[in-house]
Amino acid sequence: MLSCSSAGAQTGSPAAAPDRNQQLLALLVQSYPDFLDRADGNELVWKDGTRMAFDDGKGAKEFEAMLDDPDLEDMFSTPYPQGRSGTPPGFNIDPGRVRVAAFFNKMYGDCAKGEVTGNLVDVVWLPSKGAEKLKASRVNGVAEQLQAVSDELDKLPEEFTKYLKPSAGTYNCRPIAGTKRVSAHGHGIAIDISTEYSDYWYWTKPDADGRYPYKNRVPWEIVEIFEKHGFVWGGKWYHYDTMHFEFRPEILGATAATK
Repeated sequence: MLSCSSAGAQTGSPAAAPDRNQQLLALLVQSYPDFLDRADGNELVWKDGTRMAFDDGKGAKEFEAMLDDPDLEDMFSTPYPQGRSGTPPGFNIDPGRVRVAAFFNKMYGDCAKGEVTGNLVDVVWLPSKGAEKLKASRVNGVAEQLQAVSDELDKLPEEFTKYLKPSAGTYNCRPIAGTKRVSAHGHGIAIDISTEYSDYWYWTKPDADGRYPYKNRVPWEIVEIFEKHGFVWGGKWYHYDTMHFEFRPEILGATAATK
């Protein structure tokens, strides 16, 4: 059974780490079968023959360094607590927030080069409650899954609608606030629900200890529907972004493998 927080993974046990890495490589292939072919030692092999190292050999990284220059292994550094758990997150616990730009650019395109827009298709957001049209990538079935999310959310009682509409958007080729890293919105794989009842650490002042007090108003019923269809929630991050959901089946798959 795969465990992203096993003692072997934390201590660098020579027996445990390679086994864990092979399981995570297999999970990536399983999560993105249209693009990935297999694992070969420490490398992820794409169907076009491209190879990407899983572990860059740099060892454990400081938090900011991991965000700015991660390897594929770093994306799984913190387990994602699926379901009604994981809040408030511990200090710098941001499961799913680490992204390898080269990996996602190759799969969805580099928005700065105009490679994403050709794969964007319409998603009808809340069909019976305004039918707002949003854009999402058709790659990996993202738009299809987001439509399934929308259709389920549309059936929730009216009391949930205020959290969902108007949407704060999907595709947007922009950096993450305060960084040079391209947002998941730039790949067409993320959505922000209504900002009116959302909370974001970047809008908050730290307390006397320099920590950001956790805030959330988004109901679990909404989160569960998104997770069911492969989307992780920014509300489970210490650097919380409760309006934000992004399609990351590999992160949820790693969680499921621990159960």
